[in-house]
Amino acid sequence: VVFAALVIWRKRIPLSMGNEGGGKYVLLRAVGGTLGIVGNFYAVDHLVIADASMLNKLSPFFAILFSFLLLREKVKPYQLACVGLAFLGALFILRPGSASLMSFPALVGLLGGCGAGFAYTCVRAAGNRGVPGPVIVLCFSAFSCLLFLPLTALVFVPMTFRQFLCLLLCGLSASGGQFAITAAYTHAPAREISVFDYSQILFAAMLGMLFLGEMPDRYSLIGYLIIISAGVLMFRLTKKEYAGDAAA
Repeated sequence: VVFAALVIWRKRIPLSMGNEGGGKYVLLRAVGGTLGIVGNFYAVDHLVIADASMLNKLSPFFAILFSFLLLREKVKPYQLACVGLAFLGALFILRPGSASLMSFPALVGLLGGCGAGFAYTCVRAAGNRGVPGPVIVLCFSAFSCLLFLPLTALVFVPMTFRQFLCLLLCGLSASGGQFAITAAYTHAPAREISVFDYSQILFAAMLGMLFLGEMPDRYSLIGYLIIISAGVLMFRLTKKEYAGDAAA
């Protein structure tokens, strides 16, 4: 909240909700984004960090579906095929039918990705209505803080200095990520930028192995490969389609 407020103050950005309907999408973005981060945090706490990140990275595919349902953006057959391929990859991570399959943390992580995809769609809608990106970030941050402040007070546990430092770094990293992804989804359709979101998986897997000693199993690795391949394939096909339209 403080970071977003400072950006708005320094750049003299008006606290505007844009055109008609902008405020509604800012609120929906805050609700969807809050559900997304809760689902992601819970999954990170109970799953291998790379698995949790991969489930969260289904958000671009959910964003495509919600863009069609809410914004009436056209979805091509190959995009639907890539969405189906991504969910196939998610099944390798969830592994329905196995003992750990369809575990509660994995389902929560999947719902977190769904919430994030819905939130990104609302970012796109709010941006189209003239709401400044930093205002969207401020409203989302303030909403989530106010929502969980009473619960935090009820179950507050004193933190060690190391825990406080990690939480502070988490907040700073999330702030930078929120500004970057808000700018991306404000200025471009989800189908154009989704592939770049998958770099998080590589960072999460490497950092998880380096600092937490976590090693994804073979089924998870197959799932990562399928989902990342779906994202790259959709990006390449979309780029090829745009090149053809420009030539025409």
